[in-house]
Amino acid sequence: MSSVCFYFQVHQPMRIKKYRVFDVGQNSDYFGDNSGTSLDNKFIVEKVANKCYLPANRVMLENIKRNPNFKVSYSISGIALEQFEKFYPEVVDSFRELVNTGNVEILSETYYHSLASIYSREEFEHQVKMHRRKVRDLFGVTPTVFRNTELIYNNEIARVVEEMGYKGILAEGADHILGWRSPTFIYKPTGTQNIKALLKHYKLSDDIAFRFSERSWAEWPLTAPKFADWVSAHNGNGQVINLFMDYETFGEHQWEDTGIFEFLRHLPETILANPDNDFVTVSEAVDRYDFMGEIDVPYHTSWADMERDLSAWASNDIQREALDTVYSMEKDIAYIDDPVLQEDWRKLQTSDHFYYMCTKFWADGDVHKYFSPYESPYEAFIAYMNVMHDMRLRLENVKKKQEHEVSLHKMNPLRFSEV
Repeated sequence: MSSVCFYFQVHQPMRIKKYRVFDVGQNSDYFGDNSGTSLDNKFIVEKVANKCYLPANRVMLENIKRNPNFKVSYSISGIALEQFEKFYPEVVDSFRELVNTGNVEILSETYYHSLASIYSREEFEHQVKMHRRKVRDLFGVTPTVFRNTELIYNNEIARVVEEMGYKGILAEGADHILGWRSPTFIYKPTGTQNIKALLKHYKLSDDIAFRFSERSWAEWPLTAPKFADWVSAHNGNGQVINLFMDYETFGEHQWEDTGIFEFLRHLPETILANPDNDFVTVSEAVDRYDFMGEIDVPYHTSWADMERDLSAWASNDIQREALDTVYSMEKDIAYIDDPVLQEDWRKLQTSDHFYYMCTKFWADGDVHKYFSPYESPYEAFIAYMNVMHDMRLRLENVKKKQEHEVSLHKMNPLRFSEV
C-alpha cells in the first residue's frame, strides 16, 4: 500500500521597501510601498491570491467533495495569515472552508517564518506558540505536527519540538542524509523518544513543483495517469510518499495555461483508482505508521537549493552580518515595553530578507533572483541595514525613556503608584 501525503507551504513575507539612508531617523514605516510592484505587499497578496490561493483552494474543495478519501495538509505562516486578514479576507475564508471538511490539516511553524530555530531557542518557542494561537483562533484547531521554516531541521530541533509536545516533524529527504534508505518510511530522530520524522520525497515533489512545465524534460508533459503510475510503483516498498511543495506551485510558479490546475483536479481520483493507494494527512501518517529506523542529522538541513543546507540564507558576508545584527538585538528587545518595536523586530527575522541577499550563481542563483523583489542582493542588504540602523535609534530612544521613568519613580513612588 502507498499512502500519499500532500503538504503545502503557504507564505508571504512583509517585504521591505527601498528604505534609504535618508529615511533613517525620519521614517519607521519599513514594509512595502504602494507602487503596484513586487515591493507592494498588498499588490502581491492580491495577485497571488487570484492566481493561486483561491483557484487552488476551489480545486482542492472540489476534489474532497468528489473523493472523500482525499486529504491534504498546509502550513500557513502567521505573517501570511495577517496579510490575508488585512488585504484579502476571502483567502482565510477559503482555507477555513477546507479545514471544516475534516480532510485538511493545519501544521505548526514559526509565526514569522524565521530562522529563530538556529539563533535563539527562546525566540523560536515564542514564535511557535504565537503561530499555534493564531491557527486556533482562525481555524479552531490545534496543530500536533511541526514544520519548520523551509524544512530547516537537525537532531536538536527535533528534540526541542518534541519537548514542546509535537508528535511529528517534517524534513527534507536529502540523499546525503538518507544514503541507501528511502524517504517513503517514517524515522525516529536521533536523541528523541517518540516524535516521528516524515521526509519529503524530493524527486516526485519536484516533478510537480519545478519540472511540470519544462518542455525539455524527458517526461514532459506530466499527466495525472503518468504520475499515478509513479506513485503506485512504490507499493510494497514504503509507507508514505510525502509530496511537499510551495502552494504557489499551482497558478503562480506553474501558470494556469500550463495545465497545472487540470492536473491537480484529476490527480486524486487517478491515484485512488489503484485500490492499494490512499491519501493521509501528516498526523494520520504519524498515527498509522511505526518507525522504520533512526535518522541522525547532526547538522542543519533544509529543502532550499542544491546543497539543502543553510547556505540559501547564510552563505556570504552580507547575509551573516544582517543575521548577526537582528539577533544581537534580542536581549534589548526583550527588556523594553514597546509592542510595535518588538513586532517590527520579529518581522525583520523573516527568512526571505536574507534569501534575497544570496549571491549564488547558476540555477540556484536564478531561483533566488526569481523570488527577489530587488535588483540585486546588495540592494536588499542596503535597505535591510538602513532599517536596522533606524531600529537601533528607536530602541535607544525607548530605553532612555523607560530609564527616565524608572528614575522618576524612585524619586516619587507615590505619584507613580497612583497611575
